Amino acid sequence: MKVINSVKEMQVEAVSLKLKGLRIGFVPTMGYLHEGHLTLLKRARLENDIVILSVFVNPIQFGPNEDYATYPRDFSRDRALAEAEAVDYMFFPSVEEMYPHPLTVKAIVLERTNVLCGKSRPGHFDGVATVITKLFNIVMPTRAYFGKKDAQQVAVIEGLIADFNFPVELVSVDIVREHDGLAKSSRNVHLLPQERQEAPILYKSLLAAKSAIEAGERTPEPITNLVKDMISHHSSGVIDYVEIYSYPQLLPVTQLIGKVIIAIAVKFTNVRLIDNLMLEIQ
Repeated sequence: MKVINSVKEMQVEAVSLKLKGLRIGFVPTMGYLHEGHLTLLKRARLENDIVILSVFVNPIQFGPNEDYATYPRDFSRDRALAEAEAVDYMFFPSVEEMYPHPLTVKAIVLERTNVLCGKSRPGHFDGVATVITKLFNIVMPTRAYFGKKDAQQVAVIEGLIADFNFPVELVSVDIVREHDGLAKSSRNVHLLPQERQEAPILYKSLLAAKSAIEAGERTPEPITNLVKDMISHHSSGVIDYVEIYSYPQLLPVTQLIGKVIIAIAVKFTNVRLIDNLMLEIQ
């Protein structure tokens, strides 16, 4: 595996690979790799000739009171995990390399951001769209792989690819979970021991919502109330939101029909967890 820190060098490598007709699978991450990331890398390995992993904690997607400074970082560990997954290139630029001067142009996301995490994180998805635009132009992937845990991010990137005509296939991969159902996340390490015991209630509440829908409930409010009640009664977390929207449009629904997402966010002492369930309802 080759580690590249330079934007120019990564671009030169990518152009050479493309000229050879090789398919590039790209997994963009902020590092501190976990099993969810490794699942993306495995999928990319199966479907492409070359796999490129990027590790970059993107400062412009963090708000002033968010966890940029404390976001977990461990390059040596990430490198070893990437090598074990037969990654071909690890793109590991510095902030100065990615943003050598103040931006003169920045992506502004117009839709799909005024709900869920985007509602409480103004500018976050502008930062995501900007860095993904840069990474697509640097890595030039055939396919890009994202986890469905960050479902709003997937919806935003789907729009970005369509609107900017990127020749990139978006591949969204199912959420990878711990044995007790907790969605894998780099931030899980910040849970206090008691909170780690409580956190699986997020997924259990989503499964209860699914059961209620399968039993015939088609009105959103009883479903969101069920989820809120379960989380409130079985954890010390503070609910940020429990919401249901059409997907990927992320528009409000009055009846549960078609493809919808049930999404939740819960704040614990040192970390905010998100989870979701997507359903195709007849």
